[in-house]
Amino acid sequence: MNTHTQQQRVLVVGAGYSGLMAALRLSPHAHVTLLDPVGHLTERIRLHEVAAGRPESEVTHPLTARFLRHTRITHHTGLAVALDPVARTVTTDSGQVMPYDRLVYALGSTTRLPAAHHERLFTAETAPALHKRLLDGPGRLTVVGGGLTGVEMAAELAERHGGGWEVRLLTSDELAPSVSDKGRAHLRKSLRALGVRVEEGTRVDDPADVDADAVLWSASMAANTGLAVAAGLALNSHGRIDVDAARRSVSYPEIYVAGDAGGTQRMSCQAALPLGTRVAASIVSEGRGRGPVARPISYVLQCVSLGRHDGLVQSVRRDDSPRRLVITGRAAAFVKEQICASTVTSLTLAARRAGLHRSP
Repeated sequence: MNTHTQQQRVLVVGAGYSGLMAALRLSPHAHVTLLDPVGHLTERIRLHEVAAGRPESEVTHPLTARFLRHTRITHHTGLAVALDPVARTVTTDSGQVMPYDRLVYALGSTTRLPAAHHERLFTAETAPALHKRLLDGPGRLTVVGGGLTGVEMAAELAERHGGGWEVRLLTSDELAPSVSDKGRAHLRKSLRALGVRVEEGTRVDDPADVDADAVLWSASMAANTGLAVAAGLALNSHGRIDVDAARRSVSYPEIYVAGDAGGTQRMSCQAALPLGTRVAASIVSEGRGRGPVARPISYVLQCVSLGRHDGLVQSVRRDDSPRRLVITGRAAAFVKEQICASTVTSLTLAARRAGLHRSP
């Protein structure tokens, strides 16, 4: 295996926030191939806006035209179907075998679906289909899950479709358990003002048991680890790839895990972008003979949008536990929008930096 980073073949699987950032940061230092089944980045943190009617085209960005055009990154559109960590290869759905010296596993996460499926069931990933269904209203919409995603969905949909749809939110725990009591009080007040009926302490296992015309499932997220499990990579107690302090698989240290698929951090773009950067820095450092970089990420805020004119910005400690300080109302909505916009801006700036180091 070539040891100098300029000669390393780095294969990045997954082009979400974390995988794309890792690829862009690595581009000046290695031969980078980016494998992803679609040719665009979707702003996942805006899917509640898409469900409410924002055009999907406004939250999707073409990978080549927007981010990769002036870099040395080779982009392959395809689905990874097999990983051989001994041979250090990934096989795609077209049968192509892609070798690597270092692999960045960045397949992220998806909504964890219940065992029983139902035609009335929607998730954040099916936001465009949910929007079409809401246009056929009026009716009763139930959001299952009281985490930050469920709260954002309920608020956005009630604000946009509240005149025709009765919106209810069911959660087995208290509402938004990750925020402070003060922050939770604001969420309850805002949802009530939007006409959302919140029922805490209500567990739902089967969407067929929900009396509603449409059910939006936001109960929990699951890491996309199928490829890793089939390849023999160890998982941790959270069902995610077990990694060391440098984000390397404990089973195969040539495999770095960026984003939601590994570790124990909160699944969020707030963690995904820094993790993509740090995985890239670790691979570069290792290639230069200095060893991988082991630096944990730290948190600052949790942000929740409550429609277009209200929100909650929750100050948190480095370990993501809530402080008392919160910002609410229009000021919070403004901060939330700036943070959402900054994700694409960060990737665009990384692409420009990568472009400055492209080959003649």
